[in-house]
Amino acid sequence: MDNNNETSSTSISSSRKIKVNYKLLPIKAHYFFFMASLGPILPFLPVFGKQLGVSEVVMGFITAILPILFLLAKPLFGLIVDYFQEQRKTVFMGLLCAMSLCYVLLYLIPQPSGPFITEKSPYNLSGIHCEELDFCQSREVLEAEGCGQYKRVICNLTCGPSKNGSLVEALFTSAPTSNDTSSAETPCIIGNQSSFTCSSVDNSTCELACVLHQTEREKDCLYGTPTFWGFVILMSLGTIGFNVANSISDAICFDVLGSGGEMKYGHQRVWGTIGFGITALLAGYAVDWWSAGSANKDYTPAFILVLIFGVLDILCCFRLRVRGIVSSFCSGDEISLPPIPRSENILKDVGQLLKHKHIVIFLTFAVLAGVIDSFIVYFLFWYLEDLAQVTGEMSNIKLLEGITVAVETLVGEVIFFMLSGKILKKIGYGHSLTLCFMAYSLRLGLISLIPSPWWVLPVELFMQGPTYALCYTTIVAYASAVAPPGTSATMQGLVAGMDDGFAHSNVTGYALGSMIGGLLYHEVEGNMALKIFCAMAFLCGLLHFVLYKFTLKHTMLPAG
Repeated sequence: MDNNNETSSTSISSSRKIKVNYKLLPIKAHYFFFMASLGPILPFLPVFGKQLGVSEVVMGFITAILPILFLLAKPLFGLIVDYFQEQRKTVFMGLLCAMSLCYVLLYLIPQPSGPFITEKSPYNLSGIHCEELDFCQSREVLEAEGCGQYKRVICNLTCGPSKNGSLVEALFTSAPTSNDTSSAETPCIIGNQSSFTCSSVDNSTCELACVLHQTEREKDCLYGTPTFWGFVILMSLGTIGFNVANSISDAICFDVLGSGGEMKYGHQRVWGTIGFGITALLAGYAVDWWSAGSANKDYTPAFILVLIFGVLDILCCFRLRVRGIVSSFCSGDEISLPPIPRSENILKDVGQLLKHKHIVIFLTFAVLAGVIDSFIVYFLFWYLEDLAQVTGEMSNIKLLEGITVAVETLVGEVIFFMLSGKILKKIGYGHSLTLCFMAYSLRLGLISLIPSPWWVLPVELFMQGPTYALCYTTIVAYASAVAPPGTSATMQGLVAGMDDGFAHSNVTGYALGSMIGGLLYHEVEGNMALKIFCAMAFLCGLLHFVLYKFTLKHTMLPAG
């Protein structure tokens, strides 16, 4: 009798161990390959543009204009997917192909021979000996018309103990020469050497106090070139494709999970996080290794990874059309996405949603969450590279950026995507969103205090989870929970448009966040911009807590 019970117990235990939900394996595989194809390039797009010579202000405006298209494209594609049920997988695979192609084509953008000189470049020089002063050759002056590689500056030249300065014009260059592969720190002075009274007999030292020439501020030939517009167009199309495909992926995931399955969303989405973190880390290491100490980073390994995982994702989705990836070898049962009950009037149903005060307020704070997140998404690596330039740690900056993405995703996001369902059930949608804003405030404040770019790692390790992962899950789960039957993709598109489009780049959300971020970064520097966004996140959290406590507590739907 005991032996029978023991055998039965062992059998039950074994069946529990090998129990696999084959229905969800294709979704997990798609998330993994989809996000793995983005990890090598998506986090690096702003600093890729920075290397081309795009300023923080221009980058802010680019990322602000783009999400206007996100706002339009996501609900539009959601509407198409909801209405044309039979063709939705074909549309989805077409999006994936177009997205991957656009990102890979960025490889063809011609790179500058040296880093671009900006208004923030170190024009001032002191302690140089008189005989070490360099005077420009006529060829160098002619080449000064080159785009971004040369900058004319006006300097007050002071030599010797007399401290009597003379006004001169000098030329800074970042174009590498045969003897120097790094950006030049010493300018050459435009003019004839005999016209200067600098004497080398007394070994006097000189000081150059320079300002950027006014005409150079007005002229920036980068923005009229095919290089700039190629970058803008390909980045735009690729990122729009990613945002739309990501929104549809979430809708498909909720369809497969079925009604009431919102709390299991994090267990599927976490596989995308794992893929994203692994390939970002690989790309960061490979780019630094491939660049071999060059002043400019060569992104060739990153584009190779994008191509490999993009093809794998498309093959994964193609197999999904016929049968499940693993189940095709195990059970032979055909796996297809379940049909969604079609609403007769999708726009009317969504319009009905917007009549509810708690939904409107929720969407408003989704916009504000995008505003806060936009600065981290677009300008965190920008700030790290500026900090690395000051601290002399540029040689391994891509590795640092790759590790940063890895700790954000493989640790912070993995843990919180897995725990998000439990957190939502425990404290509800309202308190979860308040918690996210407060966590964003703490995260931004800590980043503003780091003395070295490597100190960002512990901050991102602990703060990415309670900010991005929890906030993302809260928003998409709530959107799915309140969506009428037949409008899941439309509602996901609406909410994602508010969070990523409307906040990533539209006039009120991400657009507002990226524009303000770019302007603030340019005017008050990155450190002060971080502190301003820190205060903004705190105020949003406080306001949401008050509204929820006194207005929304009894009207918002409970989680779970």
